Amino acid sequence: MHISAKADYATRALLELACEPARPLTCEAIASSQEIPFRFLKSVVGELRKAGLVRSQRGCEGGYWLGRPAGDITLLDVLRAVDGALITLRGTELGGLEYPGPAAGLPDVWRQVEADAAAVLGGVTLASLLPAREARQPAGNGAA
Repeated sequence: MHISAKADYATRALLELACEPARPLTCEAIASSQEIPFRFLKSVVGELRKAGLVRSQRGCEGGYWLGRPAGDITLLDVLRAVDGALITLRGTELGGLEYPGPAAGLPDVWRQVEADAAAVLGGVTLASLLPAREARQPAGNGAA
């Protein structure tokens, strides 16, 4: 299984946001804190916004917040938001994969690997990755 830079950067950005739920963070601040290339992060955050994992507000008081509570966002959510399918074979999803003859059972193994990875990633939330002192409760801001 390959974990893309996009998935890694997206997760790290979301963890930064989870540490500061009461105030918005800019892409610049996140990129600097996590040592992520700013331009790459900007496109990743756009994908996270489309998936509802972050929300944004424009203006001098603007920036990004988590779109849902950190306890409701799993690593599986993040990977699927930025990479689509969890595991592909030569760029193709595993759903209808079939092989002839002695390799006929192999697609079932690949699908099981995907299911097992999804179970692990789906069981890890952003909140569970934060040290207890870093997981703060949001102070309710009305931004959408």
